[in-house]
Amino acid sequence: MLRQRKINGDVLPNVEARKKSTVTLDDMFAEFKENKKYLKCWSGYEYYYNRHIKSRFGSQPPGEITRRDIDRMRRELADDHAPASVKHYINLIPRIVNFCADRGLCQRFPFRISHAKFDNKKTDDLDADQIAALMKALALVTDPQLVALVKLALYTGMRKSEILRLEWRDIDLDRGFIFIRDPKGVIGAHIPINTPTRDVLISIDRTESAYVLPSPFGGPRARSAYKRQLVALRKAAGLPDDFRPLHGLRHTYASMLASSGQVDMYTLQKLLTHKSPQMTQRYAHLRDEALKKAADVADSLFAPKETLDE
Repeated sequence: MLRQRKINGDVLPNVEARKKSTVTLDDMFAEFKENKKYLKCWSGYEYYYNRHIKSRFGSQPPGEITRRDIDRMRRELADDHAPASVKHYINLIPRIVNFCADRGLCQRFPFRISHAKFDNKKTDDLDADQIAALMKALALVTDPQLVALVKLALYTGMRKSEILRLEWRDIDLDRGFIFIRDPKGVIGAHIPINTPTRDVLISIDRTESAYVLPSPFGGPRARSAYKRQLVALRKAAGLPDDFRPLHGLRHTYASMLASSGQVDMYTLQKLLTHKSPQMTQRYAHLRDEALKKAADVADSLFAPKETLDE
């Protein structure tokens, strides 16, 4: 944190007392961390900063960072990063600067950095044959935790982070509910346990850890856990290269429910723990198609029948 320090009884000029033009982005990120490290999203902030921002701009005051520098970073990242990742990297820079500017520690950028936007409406989905291929490949996996992780993602629609943070105290097999602590964007929520999910949970060997799928040290696994294994599983199952192994299974779960025509959008929203109904609307067309098929069945039932004479 940007505070005064004493050495041999003398007060040294602290970062707050420096001229604003000399406060570097590293200094500002330390202040940002002091105030934001308790947030759920903090690990993401720290990852993005240390991964690409620190090496480019960490030693520079914001006054030395130009719009051209930001645009160059955006172009370079776009070569080998997904649009969502580019957005997170670029948007974090003005977030840090504006946070410190509000506290009088620096000047804001003299230009506006447009927040990176992208189309996040991509919906991964698997058909019945692809799901069968995935299950066939999964049967050859020797790590029971990886098998449980994949099946829970498909059978519950839970996010990867939610499954990895899941604790045994959050599972009520008697009442048939899982409690998701702090799901993305909303307060804690309960989702029902269906039969396949129950079977997976019962099959898991419990350890002394509080977590359902703990790390070797007993704590929760990192969000990056099983990344390579999941890519290998996708290849073994012959799934498309752009299919996101776990998030795609969440979409598959939602698509299957929506296309059944038996689940309304409000219920689907609650099952997916979406913050707003707009986030669930990407599946609305699947439900509409199912309803149209049902209406076609009604057409055939009520259509006038030809008489034998005709």
